Amino acid sequence: MEKPFSVACEKNSDVILSQLSRLLVDTQSVLEIGSGTGQHATYFSRELAHLTWQTSDVIENHRGINLWVESAGLSNLRAPIVFDVTQKESLNRQYDAIFMANTLHIMPWNVVTQCIEKASQSLNNNGLLIVYGPFNYGGAFTSESNACFDQWLKEANPLRGIRDIEKVNDEATKYHLSLIEDNSMPANNRLLVWQYSR
Repeated sequence: MEKPFSVACEKNSDVILSQLSRLLVDTQSVLEIGSGTGQHATYFSRELAHLTWQTSDVIENHRGINLWVESAGLSNLRAPIVFDVTQKESLNRQYDAIFMANTLHIMPWNVVTQCIEKASQSLNNNGLLIVYGPFNYGGAFTSESNACFDQWLKEANPLRGIRDIEKVNDEATKYHLSLIEDNSMPANNRLLVWQYSR
């Protein structure tokens, strides 16, 4: 099996790293929810050597992620753990930060709410939830390309779609997460940062 490869990951890694380098300067541990191919985890853990990067995903994606982890040979990059937000079990440990990229729009809304709850349970006090991807504002798309992307998502699965930032934030506040940053990113994406406070 060859290592899985995402063109999107290749294109957005540098711009995301520019934000993570600033946000995670005092961070020791990061959990990535939905590591996908494993490209982001490998790149970010190599460039941010001061932190430990824990990959996670559903079990069927572990083989591909492990290929990236093993080929990288980095002491601060961890093999994937199972993180299924629809399951009640918690991880039994907390992290200084949680990172997610291009995940919320492929989850049904009820899974998005479960994911936010699970993330809050897995953060240390004052920990950061960092989410990258496209979002709507006031129920409106921010670009024609995002509207087309949303249509494509819904054709594949009607329960998918670009999420409204206001609705996501309403869910986050239920679990002691406060939105502290909303950063504009290339290709009509955002990088949102919530801070958890018990």
